[in-house]
Amino acid sequence: MLLRGCRRRLALPRAPRPGHRRAGSEVGAAAAPRYEVVVIGGGHAGTEAAAAAARGGARTLLLTHKISTIGEMSCNPSFGGIGKGHLMREVDALDGLCGRVCDRSGVHYKVLNRCKGPAVWGLRAQIDRGLYRANMQPEDQLLCYLTHTTLKAQEIICDNLHLNNHVRETTRGPRYCPSLESKVLRFPNRQHQVWLEPEGLESNVIYPQGVSMTLPPELQEQVIRSIPGLEKAKILQPGYGVQYDFLDPRQLTPSLESRLVQRLFFAGQINGTTGYEEAAAQGVIAGINACLRVHGKPPFIVSRTEGYIGVLIDDLTTLGTSEPYRMFTSRVEFRMSLRPDNADARLTHRGFEEAGCVSQQRYEQAVKMRAALEGGIATLKSLQFSISKWSQLVPEVPISSSRRLPLSAFDVLRYPEANMELLARAVPEPLGKLAQWRQLAERLKIEAAYEWCVENQQQEIEEVRRDEALRLPEDLDYFAIDASLSSEVREKLDSNRPQTIGALSRIPGITPAAIINLLRFVKTNHQKAEGLKALPQTGKYLPGKMYSEKAASQRQISAKFSEEKQEYLC
Repeated sequence: MLLRGCRRRLALPRAPRPGHRRAGSEVGAAAAPRYEVVVIGGGHAGTEAAAAAARGGARTLLLTHKISTIGEMSCNPSFGGIGKGHLMREVDALDGLCGRVCDRSGVHYKVLNRCKGPAVWGLRAQIDRGLYRANMQPEDQLLCYLTHTTLKAQEIICDNLHLNNHVRETTRGPRYCPSLESKVLRFPNRQHQVWLEPEGLESNVIYPQGVSMTLPPELQEQVIRSIPGLEKAKILQPGYGVQYDFLDPRQLTPSLESRLVQRLFFAGQINGTTGYEEAAAQGVIAGINACLRVHGKPPFIVSRTEGYIGVLIDDLTTLGTSEPYRMFTSRVEFRMSLRPDNADARLTHRGFEEAGCVSQQRYEQAVKMRAALEGGIATLKSLQFSISKWSQLVPEVPISSSRRLPLSAFDVLRYPEANMELLARAVPEPLGKLAQWRQLAERLKIEAAYEWCVENQQQEIEEVRRDEALRLPEDLDYFAIDASLSSEVREKLDSNRPQTIGALSRIPGITPAAIINLLRFVKTNHQKAEGLKALPQTGKYLPGKMYSEKAASQRQISAKFSEEKQEYLC
């Protein structure tokens, strides 16, 4: 059993507002002789599944207990974020619904993780709940505001922990979306961020992001009013915790079909996940494969090397989960290749040709962008000048003078200070046209920045693919081996004891670099290690002795850390 925390909604004093427009809905169109795909549940997984199956040509019926809550945002009014934004772009690349509806109902857009590279940017949209249902397009963005909790809030929580089921129960709660009570216990005497996010253009309802609670309502009100800026706030809906049972996702195939009951597919929270985006990603794959199953076609599988969706489903179906599963960029081995900007290049063509879920218009857009991107890269690479010439053309870019060979415009574009607009001003012909298409110009910049990373990563992907079945020695001492592995990775390897390189790559938190380093160690060094074990023990210094002493020490530290860590988990 898992527990998901949901939060409250606040009403701040404001003048009366006009009534909301309501969304109209219809269930099941004209009567058909029989339905080929029946989707049960109108949440984010169900809506994506039903739409995907229908796009694929299956006669589809969606059954839900209440028409007005189809696609309801039951928790926070936002989509996307770090890792989650990648899932949304991939659902969108398969012509899914959630991205399109967010475009028409967003009130605030932001890119998280912008201090890092585009490969791990988290695209996020704050959504107007009413507009999301009504499928309308706002014109303006609303501001979000930041405040913090106080020690008074901590005092109220600590004095009333005996009234909090979330903290006292053994149910596993969401580690990465913790309640305020859990944060106060794990990180006492701190101020915790609270983002005040408007719920709509015509609404005075504010969603306080970061203060999930399950205390009694009267105590929640005390906590809220102790936060600067919320002294006069009124709680419209108190926070609450949801306990729910889930099916072990390891009984599912990578197409999300049950291994126990043929033609039965599962997607969403029932598989142990948390979040709109995770549900939508599973829904679109389940809907596609239900349609393909009906038509007798092979399943549509997204691998770990093709998308975040593939990582999500592979984690669930091979490892299962003991807590609400949430997507993060750190779960993805080859994130340099699986970027938000190239989701269409990775999935739209497959979605059109193999799954039949992508419209002709969307497919043609992807084909046009691919051709423009390939042509743009070729043009940039063909335009070559000496370093001194480039320094004259773009003095803003600090090009290294140590390079002797001529540089192409694509090489110059790799520098952080360079962009297509700058290059087009320096060389109007032929670069002017490339800079005019803003989306293309952004894609070219990202492709230039990541080209060498992607090439190296593609070689690593092929290396891992070739040796995925390579068995790891059962007696491998991960704390002792002379490989470039962090202490955290060694601890995970020692506790999981993967049997193959493929199993190793599916352990959450194991980095691509760790996989490659261990693969190369096993292939090249294990025979030498076996030779050292065969040497006679003379009592003199041997390298293996140093490693074993070091390993014992690391195990003690690891065990102590694990015990301390458990004390703080609620």
